[in-house]
Amino acid sequence: MVEDFKALRVDREGPVLKVCLNSPETGNAISGLLLDELLSVLNDVQDDPSVRVLVLSGAGDDFSLGGDRKEFGELLAEDPSGTSLRAVSNKARKLCEALATTDAVTIARLHGGVIGAGLALAVFCDLRAGAENCRFRMPELALGLPPAWGGALHRLVSEVGTARVRELLLTGENFDADRAAELTVLHKVVTEKELDDAINRWIKPLIRRSPGALRTAKSMMNAYSGAGRLADATMLDTELLTSALVAAAVPRPPAPKPVPEQPRSLRKKFSRSRL
Repeated sequence: MVEDFKALRVDREGPVLKVCLNSPETGNAISGLLLDELLSVLNDVQDDPSVRVLVLSGAGDDFSLGGDRKEFGELLAEDPSGTSLRAVSNKARKLCEALATTDAVTIARLHGGVIGAGLALAVFCDLRAGAENCRFRMPELALGLPPAWGGALHRLVSEVGTARVRELLLTGENFDADRAAELTVLHKVVTEKELDDAINRWIKPLIRRSPGALRTAKSMMNAYSGAGRLADATMLDTELLTSALVAAAVPRPPAPKPVPEQPRSLRKKFSRSRL
């Protein structure tokens, strides 16, 4: 189960698998490589019923500052059609669905920035605990992009509610841990020193539960919330995001030059000639 990864740090402690986004120099930006490695881990978890709990965290100062925009630009420069970018976006959707539907209980351990795609990863976890220094934001509209990453908008609406998500999305406002708890983005807020203890208090009863009962309970909750099968509209996320990024990368044609105004004497002359 535990392998050597480039973008992750993975540790096994009995029935608990701890997965840490491990690119602190980029703010744990979510790249194609990170998506591949997370999908590999979740595929292994699904094949290993002895993993009862998966804890997802981030190294450095932030959980994740969102999608890897540098990589987006590089992919578009190499392939202006957007095919490579579309492949990365498809992986994001598969990953989010895998997080929502894996038999293991998933816990997000959050601190620092939890932005954009980082917020998406967090809300697809079953339980979310955050340090008091957490800051959250949905920056997509400010970047000129649709909120189309991994089916996250549907999940947020399901977890938080349409009216509140609409406000967060349209305003792009930053919100802190207390506000996130009020919105149910976070289930628990503690100091950063208390974060691991808070998560361990969740883990202890979880690993005593019947695996079959836990699996059934998760399936039922997903069915009631619509998370087990992402809404049909989220199938459009890949195309929407790819099309927006491709369009943003295409240089705009220069604005047409204004036609110079004719001197007054010429206007009078041509006006008389039409009579």
